[in-house]
Formats: sequence, C-alpha cells, structure tokens
Amino acid sequence: MKKNEELCEGEVIHEETVKKVRATFPEDEMIFDLADFYKIFGDTTRVKILYALDKSDLCVCDISALLGMSVSAVSHQLRTLRESDLVRTNREGKVIYYSLADDHVKSILECGIEHIKEKE
Repeated sequence: MKKNEELCEGEVIHEETVKKVRATFPEDEMIFDLADFYKIFGDTTRVKILYALDKSDLCVCDISALLGMSVSAVSHQLRTLRESDLVRTNREGKVIYYSLADDHVKSILECGIEHIKEKE
C-alpha cells in the first residue's frame, strides 16, 4: 500500500476521521446487497409499477393497461420486484393483486421524488 502522502498527492490524510468512518462501514456483503437493491430502481418500467402500486393495489391486467405493455412483460417485472421483496401479492378469488411490500418502499419512492423536485 502507498504512503498517505502518495494517496492524496500532497494532501494530509485525517487518519482519525478515516478510522472512525471505517469503523461504521457495514460488511462488504451488505454493501453488495444494497447496491443490488438499488439496481432494481434503475429500470423505468419497474419504477412506474412501484409508483402505480403506491397509489393503489393493482392486478397484472390493470398494470398492463396503465403502462400500455403486455401482460407477459409486466409479469416479468413483477417477478423481479417480488424476488426483491418490494411488492407482495394478495389473492382474491382468481385475481392476484399486487401492492408495495411495506412502508419502506413507499418512503424510498417518495424520498427520491422529493430529492428530484428539489433540483427543479
């Protein structure tokens, strides 16, 4: 490993601060899981589905009509969202309704929208 002076091209490393922050870091596996979690939000179709489910529980046909997509394409995205524990299902007779898994998902969406609106 390089000396501190070489890492920052003449800048001083605040070793105590670095040590303090490093002690708060989660394990690498948690960091990888967090990055994978946020990748789910990197797809506009999935974000549209989550936004729609934030407004109302919907069946796959409703989501398909809302987004102008095939039922198959919507089902594929819903499977990804279910596997990521972002949506849950509720069966009523033959119809399966989708909803956000919990208030954390709602908060993530709302915080993201607030953040973007701040820039406007």
